[in-house]
Parts: sequence; C-alpha cells; structure tokens
Amino acid sequence: MRVLLTGGTGFVGREVTRQLVAAEHQVRVLVRSGSEQKLVQPQELEIHTGEISDTNSLKDALNECDAVIHLVGIIREFPAKGITFERLHVETTRALIAAAEAAGIKRFVHMSANGVRPNAQAVYHQTKWAAEELLRASTLDWTILRPSIIFGPEGEFVTMLADLIRKMPIIPVIGKGNYRMQPVAISEVAASFVKALSLSATIGHTYQVGGREDYTYEEILDHTGAAIGHSPVRKLHHPVFMMKPVIKLLEGASAFPITSDQLTMMLEGNVCDPSDWATAFDINPTSFAEGIRDCFLSPVTKQV
Repeated sequence: MRVLLTGGTGFVGREVTRQLVAAEHQVRVLVRSGSEQKLVQPQELEIHTGEISDTNSLKDALNECDAVIHLVGIIREFPAKGITFERLHVETTRALIAAAEAAGIKRFVHMSANGVRPNAQAVYHQTKWAAEELLRASTLDWTILRPSIIFGPEGEFVTMLADLIRKMPIIPVIGKGNYRMQPVAISEVAASFVKALSLSATIGHTYQVGGREDYTYEEILDHTGAAIGHSPVRKLHHPVFMMKPVIKLLEGASAFPITSDQLTMMLEGNVCDPSDWATAFDINPTSFAEGIRDCFLSPVTKQV
C-alpha cells in the first residue's frame, strides 16, 4: 500500500515511518522544505516537499496513494510565526480531507489526543475536536486515535523530565502533583497507525490510547528519576493560584516550559480506558513504570 504520511519528521512520525517501512508499505512523506534531514530511513521513502495547506502540493503528494496517515499537530502556539492550533490542527486537516476526497482516496487514519471533547477548556483540545468533527462529516473511511501522553527514547516528555531531574536539586511541582497521567509507549502508538490500514473493523471508530496503568505526576517523576539513577527525586510544591499569573506572563517565551493551555490540561489529568483500543489492535499496553527503564538503556544493554 502506498501511504501518504504527514508529520513524519516528528517524534511519532519517525516511529510510524520505521514501522511502515518494516511492514513493506510504500511510504510517501510530505515535508516542508528544509526539514528533510529530520526524516529516518530517507533512502526507503518517497519524499514530497511541499506545504500541507497548499492545494496543488497536496494534489501531487496524494497522486497514486492508497491511504493517508495524518499526524500533524503542535502542543503550543507561536502566533507571531503563524503557528496556531487553528491553523495546524483544523485548517490542515480540512485541506487534507478535501484533497483526499478529490483524489478518490478513502482510507484516512488520524491522530487526535486524549481529553478531546466538545466544550473543552483548553484551546488545544477544542481544535483537536474540531478536526475530528471535520473527519466525521467527510466521506472518508476514517479511524481516529487519541493517545495519552506518549513516551519513548528521544521523546520530548521523558527527555524534559530527565533533564530537569539531572540538573535541578529540587524539582518544582505545580499544585499537589496528584493529577493523574497514563503515558503510552511510542512503539504501541505507531503500531496502531500501521495496523489500522488493514483493519477494516476500525473504520468509523475513535479509540482512546493509553498505557496499562495511570500515575500521579509525582509518581511519574519518581519513576523517571529511578530510571536514570537519580532517586529519590526531591520536590518543591508551588500553589496553583500563584503560578497561573506567572505562566500567563511568561508563556510567550519559547524557552519557558509551560503555557496556560498546558497547565489547564495538566490539572485536568490525562487518563482513559484503553481496553477497546487494546482489543481492536491486539496490543498489550506497557506501563510507564516498565517502559521508562528501556528509554535510558544503551543499545548494547538492550541487546543483552
């Protein structure tokens, strides 16, 4: 099957690329000019340089394709650069759906996010929901996957936590740190996108994708610390009411680690019931406590 992959240069996209190639699919990756060096196994790919919002670019990218895997997304906005949730989540999805319908392509597998729902507080969730609604209203054979926080080697989530723990003697925690998360392994998320291409029973379904267990944020820190040999992790709690105005003031700086939207989602928690997903895709989810250890093992250690 020839598959058009968007978002192929990202953390999830690189693993999806590896698994698509391993499954002997023909993979065409749509990338912006200058981003080609971020691809994995480029010699195995059809690389199409273009813009996802450009009609002609999409038309050429979709030529002779059988399916689309759409992974494009961002976790924070930079409006001055034109990087917004509305543009990257909603408008790109609208353009790609229209192009796929015009090209006569039916199969469309889409990455959304856990927590997406109508009337969500976070703009991230609102725009992810709007993108889902566009797909549900289309004529395509769609499958929607809603991962919780995704972890794995080189993933931003575990890398950020590990760097904090290594560099800071005390880790700041907003609030009580008892908001719960259910991280899911990158290999299992990627496998789901690849398997969906041949699982007709998943057409028209939306799946919550999460790890085997959920944890408080404090437990996440403790497991990460143990995995890198920094245990126990010392923590300093900051009241939410004090942090909200600070975050609002500084969130425009790209170096500042959290935005108001992200704070909203963090305090809401990020858990789900992944049983339907695990059954449909024949996956036995890994727990974060187990999987985090492998993220920091060297390739030699893993082979042993």
